[in-house]
Order: sequence, then structure tokens, then C-alpha cells
Amino acid sequence: MSYFILKYLHILGACVLFGTGMGIAFFMFFAVRSKSVEVIASVAPLVVLADYMFTLTAVLVQPITGALLVHGVGYSFFDHWVLLSIALYIFIGICWIPVVFMQIEMKNIVLQASAMGTALPQRFHTLYKRWFILGWPAFLSIMIIFALMIEKPVALF
Repeated sequence: MSYFILKYLHILGACVLFGTGMGIAFFMFFAVRSKSVEVIASVAPLVVLADYMFTLTAVLVQPITGALLVHGVGYSFFDHWVLLSIALYIFIGICWIPVVFMQIEMKNIVLQASAMGTALPQRFHTLYKRWFILGWPAFLSIMIIFALMIEKPVALF
């Protein structure tokens, strides 16, 4: 595969990861902020679907294209910026995996509340707070990885 295609796919994957993540966060944040069970019930299933369709796909593509680029261009996997990028990517995964399960549980809770015509239970709000908190370090880490990919610093410290 050519360098151009690999780099294109890698950049596209990074855009999908960041953009879909921001979009998911934006819509879920404002749906919950509406305090309407019906609004949240219409958004939550789409959040879960978008995470599967877009985020998961990009999560799988990124390490493959990244590894092929590092190898193909002649960087070392032990270069500081590559190691930090990999560590941050793993950290993002550690944040993201529980978020996926939280989203699924929040979706199920809100769909049940909507069907029964009840208010959201405390469990939903607890999950949402955790979901919201876990998003911040993941997004900041993605932004740091972008900077590392652009700058490729020789030494970090």
C-alpha cells in the first residue's frame, strides 16, 4: 500500500475518531441537558449506533495504519513520540471501553423509562456523570496525539 493511501487512511481515521466522539458527546450532552426522557430516548440509541459504526471502525484502523506508517517511513516504535502516542491510544481505550458499556446501559434505562412514562432513575444520572468525566481525558489525549503526529519531537523531556 502506498504511503499516500496509508497516511490518508490514518488521517481520515483520526478525524472520524475525534469528530464522531465530539458529535456523540455534543448530542448526548444536549439531550440530557433537555431533561426530557423522550429526547434522550431518541438520541441515546443513535449515540450507541454511531459509536459502533464509526468509532469502532476507526479504533480498529488506527493502530494498523499507524504501525504500517511507522515501519514504512522508517521511524522506530521506540521513538519517544511513537511510544507516547501508543501509550495515549491505550489510555484512550481504557477510557472508551467503559463508556461504550455505559452508553448501552443508559440507552436501555432511558428506553425503559420512556416506555413506562417514568422519570430517569439515579443510576442513569450516575452513569452519565461517569461517561462525561471519562470523555475529557480521552479527548485531551487525542489532541496530544495529533500534536505528536504533526511535530514528531525527537525528545519529549
